[in-house]
Amino acid sequence: MGRILALDYGRKRTGIAVTDELQLIASGLTTVLTKELLTFIVSYIKNEKVDKIVIGEPKQMNNEPSESEKDITAFINKLVDKLPETPIERQDERFTSKMAMSSMIVGGMGKKKRQNKALVDEISATLILQAYLNRK
Repeated sequence: MGRILALDYGRKRTGIAVTDELQLIASGLTTVLTKELLTFIVSYIKNEKVDKIVIGEPKQMNNEPSESEKDITAFINKLVDKLPETPIERQDERFTSKMAMSSMIVGGMGKKKRQNKALVDEISATLILQAYLNRK
């Protein structure tokens, strides 16, 4: 069994989370510049067995797609071209950034660390992946 990789896609940075090989536990992996994301994923999959990629699906409160959905769709098309054998699924990502910030506060993280947007993105990717695992 391989890992599941999850993305909190952003225009500048993308948070990345991954499961263990048994697909039980979601953990933050890293944050990469979005312009380097495709290269990072291809390289990661060469070194680790990945069964699936889960990408956050941003929606507005009325359930309409967020404006960033166009960018995500374009990225997914590139990803499918590069890795046609890797299934891609989507997971609602509403409130993940707020939940990430709340978890940082509850966890006692200092204000300076909480201002690290890359860390927020990585935690958000972890929350997206955990929500996906809970749904399955």
